[in-house]
Amino acid sequence: MMSEILDDLPAVVELVHADLTRDKQSGKGRMGMTAEQVMRALIIKQMNGFSYEELEFHLADSSSFRAFCRLGEFDKSYSRSTLQENIKKITPVTLEQLNRAMVGYAQRQGLETGAKVRVDSTSVESNIHEPTDSSLLFDVVRTLVRLMKKGRKLGARFHNHQRQAKSRAYQIFNAKKSEDRVPLYRDLLKITENTLKDAEVVVPRLRAQGGAVAEQLAGDLEHFIGLGRKVVDQAYRRVIQDEKVPSSEKLVSIFEEHTDILVKGQREVEYGHKVFVSTGASSLILDCIIEDGNPADKTLAIAMVDRHIERHGVAPKQAAFDGGFASQANLRDMKERGVEDVMFSKTCGLDPAEMVSSTIVFRALRHFRAGVEACISFLKRSFGMSRCTWSGPTSFRAYVWSAVVSANALLLARLRLASA
Repeated sequence: MMSEILDDLPAVVELVHADLTRDKQSGKGRMGMTAEQVMRALIIKQMNGFSYEELEFHLADSSSFRAFCRLGEFDKSYSRSTLQENIKKITPVTLEQLNRAMVGYAQRQGLETGAKVRVDSTSVESNIHEPTDSSLLFDVVRTLVRLMKKGRKLGARFHNHQRQAKSRAYQIFNAKKSEDRVPLYRDLLKITENTLKDAEVVVPRLRAQGGAVAEQLAGDLEHFIGLGRKVVDQAYRRVIQDEKVPSSEKLVSIFEEHTDILVKGQREVEYGHKVFVSTGASSLILDCIIEDGNPADKTLAIAMVDRHIERHGVAPKQAAFDGGFASQANLRDMKERGVEDVMFSKTCGLDPAEMVSSTIVFRALRHFRAGVEACISFLKRSFGMSRCTWSGPTSFRAYVWSAVVSANALLLARLRLASA
């Protein structure tokens, strides 16, 4: 049934094909994966939580997966590197268009009307370790040393302080008192500073050598030198000067520097991005927004309604939100946009009579809103949206949208089978 639904969305295949051939002439070279095969392989990967190595095995082993991905019985199997190269070319914009097409398909089939929506926010973690100051300083040292080692054949000379840095980071981790950690941090900061100075000397020497390899190494070193300076500065301010560094100024990873610090209520601190999800009465994910920073929920309430109007041409008749979205301004603006019943799970001083037409409607929408928690849990448990394993800000967005698209493909198939 999922295959039949995708067959009814031919326009999306053209978008995927445009992504795959963006930097290439599609009429030249060896025959590779088709756009349809890449799109379907992405859905299989995300739906089953496969790594690329596991995806390679199952596409070679499973006749049902091969049939779904339009791989013939005697067609060759594709390696994990080929699968990764092609899947990562699909942009988040294309995946968002695929999700729009699926929602439009559900409306044409009478499976979703868009008249009733529920919105909530969640966090998706980046694939990073716990960002302590000592671990970040050691990350800077080991990364710069690794890059400078590659430059040795090109004449790079430096002092390798990686073992010292690792030892200090380990001692800091095991120190029981803050007074014991401060001198160790001073030593680790000095080691990191010396490594940064060595790297700054190596960069012009590499550029003087010329060539693509030397230029690439120099560019990578400059990138991590800049991030390393930020890590040294924030560690010195936090540990030595005992200063509270604002979250907006903190760097929590030199590999995923786009990562935000997320604090929601009294829960543990998370590191990733905040995602706002909108679902319909059918539990299909109608829309989602991946935000930078840690914006308050109430600042995105109107944006979610406006995006719904843009997609469906009309505001939803009923909208249910978590208490964090509640404000008098949001209620007024939604009513002006044509939303008849607006429900916030916590009224926060608002009069329910202003929000909905009756107490019965308020109670029904409150129960309806609770279902969005199950939808988000479904995305995280079954489609890997709890933690993004792809690198870079663009890939982060593509990963979230791929989880949404895969979940909707499965939900649409279930709805079609249930209606039949």
